[in-house]
Amino acid sequence: MSFFERHVFICMNERPADNPRGCCAARGASDVLDAFKALVKERGLGATVRAQRSGCLDYCASGATVVVYPEGTWYGHVTAADVPEIVESHLVGGVPVARLVLPPDTRRG
Repeated sequence: MSFFERHVFICMNERPADNPRGCCAARGASDVLDAFKALVKERGLGATVRAQRSGCLDYCASGATVVVYPEGTWYGHVTAADVPEIVESHLVGGVPVARLVLPPDTRRG
């Protein structure tokens, strides 16, 4: 049995449109998930990287929210257009994409 080197969780939580916290689903999380899955497959990373949906990551105001483990790197305001940079820089190169990393003091909201 093989174990993944990295897990990428994409928040897919959906709240009612009038919820003041908003939600990742309304901010394009489905497109982000699809982009991660496609690029992981395209780059041949499937044996070492798992990209999957998650429930609420509790950083609603920063959605679409993505977290990469085991590093525990939190990304916010991620769009499908950001995914190639995250895959190449972080998942392949090991360097988080600084412009998308959520500062610890602004994550929850």
